[in-house]
Amino acid sequence: MTKKKWIWSVGTLLAACLVAWIWLGRGSTETGMHHVVADADIPPAAVARVERHNLGSTLAIAGEFKAFQDVDVHAKVAGYIRKIYVDVGDRVKEGQTIAVLEVPELAAQLTGTEASVRAAQEQIRKAEGDVQRAKSAHAAAHSAYARLKQAADSRAGLVAQQEVDDTQAKDLGTEAQTASAEAELAAAKQQLEVAQANQKQYTALSSYTRIVAPFAGVITNRYADTGALIAAGTSSSTQAIPVVRLAQTSKLRLVLPIPESVAAQIHLGDPVKVQVQALNQEIEGKVCRFADSLDRATRTMETEIDFDNRAGHLIPGMYTETRLSLREKKNALTIPLQAVSRNDEEATVLAVTADNVVEERKVRLGVEDSTRISVFYHCGMPGSGDRGRRDAGAHACRPFSADQYPRRCGGDFLFRDAATAD
Repeated sequence: MTKKKWIWSVGTLLAACLVAWIWLGRGSTETGMHHVVADADIPPAAVARVERHNLGSTLAIAGEFKAFQDVDVHAKVAGYIRKIYVDVGDRVKEGQTIAVLEVPELAAQLTGTEASVRAAQEQIRKAEGDVQRAKSAHAAAHSAYARLKQAADSRAGLVAQQEVDDTQAKDLGTEAQTASAEAELAAAKQQLEVAQANQKQYTALSSYTRIVAPFAGVITNRYADTGALIAAGTSSSTQAIPVVRLAQTSKLRLVLPIPESVAAQIHLGDPVKVQVQALNQEIEGKVCRFADSLDRATRTMETEIDFDNRAGHLIPGMYTETRLSLREKKNALTIPLQAVSRNDEEATVLAVTADNVVEERKVRLGVEDSTRISVFYHCGMPGSGDRGRRDAGAHACRPFSADQYPRRCGGDFLFRDAATAD
């Protein structure tokens, strides 16, 4: 009986040890699994070095080449096209004849003004003769009156007073005739000036029957043919059609609508890189002019870049992708754009110190490009050029351990101390 009790006691003890061993092993496994799960909850974070780069702020905007000058060439006077010398694609020089109009009534009017000029000239010659006759008659009458007056004054009663009075009246009459003849001469001269002005007017209109190129360029459209009736190209004419369309393509202008946000950063001479998609070619230019005023509808400022196209490789209407350099900073302290947390006007980054502690630091942002941005540290980060400054406030740097990172940062970039980057 004693032996059975001893065996039972030993068995009970072994069972208790087995249960205790199993229980302790389960607890250790759960603890290990808890640590594994806790470690798995912390996502990995990419660590980027703070590096110095040359940064430039650029604006990418689509544009289109336009002819430097592009006009519809109208006729000044109405008439039939007697001869047209150009067609689409023809290159013309400044002053070259494009077409000649036939205007019969204008030729008749010009002939009439020429006749009026000749008639006025003859009238002047006749008036000049009348003036000479009037002056001669006046001179004779005045001499007769002077002699008769002298004789009457030298001896009383020698000459009757009636005769003296008649002679004086004749002298005054011839003087008046002379003044009248001179007035008629002046009127004839004025009539000649009017006739000559009319002649010049119709001569000028006759010269408009020859339509010439206002500048050197290429004919891009032809609206009329020989024999077509062309109306005068005045603003009041609703039926006037142009003869041709002329474009100056030896020099092109690229017009860019610059947004309001960067309009103030545009300056004359700013470098521009233009990617011509049709030619798969990049060309460079400079800002030549800008409106210095925003369009009320689009809130953009028209900016133009001129390009020499004497070789003829570029064609008006080609689309371009333009990159305009706005600002540039040499050897700037930069970080990736994704690493900056922005909140209105404030910006912060997370920096990993040498003690493997993550610090949230306020920064001041500078020039940026498509991948990186320049920063100015306010926490005395070595190499930032701002060592020891604390003007960001007492809570500008808030250290916390690296395992707290997932609960403190919405991004996935950390930084090592800049001392390792400079």
